[in-house]
Formats: sequence, C-alpha cells, structure tokens
Amino acid sequence: MGNLFKIAIRNLLRYKRRTLLTASLITVGVVFVLVFISVSGSFKNMMVGSITDSMLGHMQVHKKGYVASIENLPLNLNLNPGAVTRLENVLDKELEIMAYSPRIKFGGMFSNFMETTNIRLNGIYPEKELKTVPLLASRVIDGKKVLDKGGIWIPELLAKGMKVKVGDTIVVVATNKDGSVNGKQFVVAGVLESATGPGGRDGYVHMEDAMEVLRMEGMEISEVAIRLKDFGKLNAFSKKLAGLLSKEPGKEGKPIFEVHTWEKLTPFYNIARMIDVMTFFIKLMLIAIVLISIMNVMIMAVYERIREIGTIAAIGTLPAKILNMFVIEGFCLGIVGAIIGNIAGIVIIFILNLSKITFNFGQQQGLILQANVNPADIIAISVTVIIVSVIASLQPAFKASRMEPIKALRHV
Repeated sequence: MGNLFKIAIRNLLRYKRRTLLTASLITVGVVFVLVFISVSGSFKNMMVGSITDSMLGHMQVHKKGYVASIENLPLNLNLNPGAVTRLENVLDKELEIMAYSPRIKFGGMFSNFMETTNIRLNGIYPEKELKTVPLLASRVIDGKKVLDKGGIWIPELLAKGMKVKVGDTIVVVATNKDGSVNGKQFVVAGVLESATGPGGRDGYVHMEDAMEVLRMEGMEISEVAIRLKDFGKLNAFSKKLAGLLSKEPGKEGKPIFEVHTWEKLTPFYNIARMIDVMTFFIKLMLIAIVLISIMNVMIMAVYERIREIGTIAAIGTLPAKILNMFVIEGFCLGIVGAIIGNIAGIVIIFILNLSKITFNFGQQQGLILQANVNPADIIAISVTVIIVSVIASLQPAFKASRMEPIKALRHV
C-alpha cells in the first residue's frame, strides 16, 4: 500500500497545473462552507438568544390546551393554585434549571383618560422574571428598570400612539374569567422597546397588581417560563420535564401540564430553520464542487495514461491495484484540499472576528459578530470532502482497472 501511495503522489506531481487547479477548487469550496457555517451559526445563536432572553425564556409550561388558544389569552385555562404548587415542587428539584418565572397573561383596555386602546399584559414577579429573561431590563428605553407594585411597563408603540410618557397615570380595565369588569390605576414606570416577534404590544405589571385587576383570590398562572443553565440540553430536558409532569395527572387522570420549548412559541423559529436549510444546501454545493472536480481530473488522467495503464497491466499488475492507485490519487487530492481549506477558513474567520463587524437585532444594539469555529464542523466537512473525493475517483478507477493490456498498449 505504501508503494501505491508513492506512485499516486508522483502521478499527481507530474501534472502540477491540473492538480493545483483541482486542489484549489476543493479548497475554495471548503473555505466557503466553513466560513458560512461559522458566521450563520453565530448569527443564529445571537438571534435565538435575543428572543429567549428578552421575552420567551428557553421553555414554558402551560395548562394543557392553553397554547392552542393563546391568542385569546383564555383565563379559564390558567393553572389553579394547587397545580402551580405541584409544578413548582417539580421545578425546584431539577438542577438543570437556573431560574423560572410564573406569569399571568391577560388582555385589557388601556386608557390615558382621553383615548382607549387594547393592550396585552403580563403579571410577573420582577426578580424572578429578570433572572429568567435577563435581557428584558435592557428593553426599557425610558424609565426605571425595576418594576414596583403600582407601576406598569408599556410598549414603545403604545406610548407613542397614546402620547403617554413615564410618570403619567393611566387606567387598565380587564374582564376576569367570571365576566365581571374591574379597573386599576397605574403609573407608567417604563417604556419598552418593541420585542421581536409576538409581544410587540405586551406590557408588564407586578403579579399582585394583575391578581387585583383580575380579582383572583389565589394565584392562577397562565405560564411558567424556564431558563436552563445549559441551553444545549434544551431538547433533552424538555423531554425529561414532560415525563416528570405526566406523572402529575388531574382529577380525571388526564395530564394537566404541557411543555413547549421556545421553538414552538415563536415564528422566528422558522428563520432559524431557514438558516439550517441554507447551510444544508451550501454543503450540497461543496459536495458538487468536489465531485465534479475530482471526477474531471481523474477521467482526464485515465485517458492521458492509457498506454501507461496498459504497460502496468501487461507486467502483471492486478486490476485491484490499478483501481486502488487511482482511488488513492483522488483520496490525496481530497486530503490536501480539506487541510488547506480548513486552515484558510480558520484564518479568514479569525480576521472577521478581529474586524468586529457589528449589527442590530431586536432590542440588542451593536452586537459584535463572533464567528466560532466548531471542531465538529471541521471534522464533518473534512470527512465529507475525502469521502466524496474517493467516490468521484471510483468510476475512472474502475474504467482503468478494466482495460485490456493489448488494446491499451496500441492506443495512440
């Protein structure tokens, strides 16, 4: 096998220009894919972080059937105090959870005493909420970043439309689940920058104020947002939590809770999926580049070396060895292209990071692009290139190994 490698390398060096061109095409493909995966992956992670850390949390727990009707904010599908206690007992025991925050979501009418409009409100415990979605405070562009009882954070669009500013007194009127109407005065404590996705008209009040407006005798929760210590374990923990909560059935023996990750709660997941699809097609382009480049150079090598192949066969070289020789040439081209491409890609990514390219996304301003090189991506790209190089070499190699020595020697 060692001799076959020497012969293969010698043959590649005999045609330096062709070998260099083929290796260059593979290198360009590897660089393009590696840089694209790193940059798009970095953007995707920042986008997901912005959405989960400013509004949704990593995952949420609701009463079964709530999410299907979430646009209507149904108060009759809130978790009752007993269910809330059972849920908190489960969550408190899970070491993977960094923080969780119960919320009451309800719709109401917002009035500045001159005009009235609708508003979506979230009743929260501020300390728990800011631990669960730490970027929420950064959305407060005017006013206090701490929400006290009697205060309300209102969305920027609403503040501009109703000409309301920090310190103004407003009234929120809401209907509780029994159909009675109640109102309460609030002081505007802060103005929120509109969140990305759903929630652009969401305001926030203290949990105790929400209970007062809705005339709740006990705390009835619409959802519990959860933040994990390790976001990478989201899917695994989601399944684990769903299994634990399935052991907490209701009076009729049916499940009370349902668990949803952030992916099921926002349309921005489709953008994340689109990035993954684009990455997949970019990888297909790399495969096509490598396949066509290697196959072309190997086919040309076979046709130009017909007499040489005939001579090798005539002196007793087995067809399997001839086939291996050409496959090894393709293998070597793949190895060289992958190594040079990975080195060049890492250098380009390093330069991009030094350039500190900035962009804005949602409430996060001046984000610095930090493209990370994942060793798993490097390995996957390299293995793909090498495998495709070998596959591309098989047809020409098979053709060379099947040549009749006499006909090959008579070839001009």
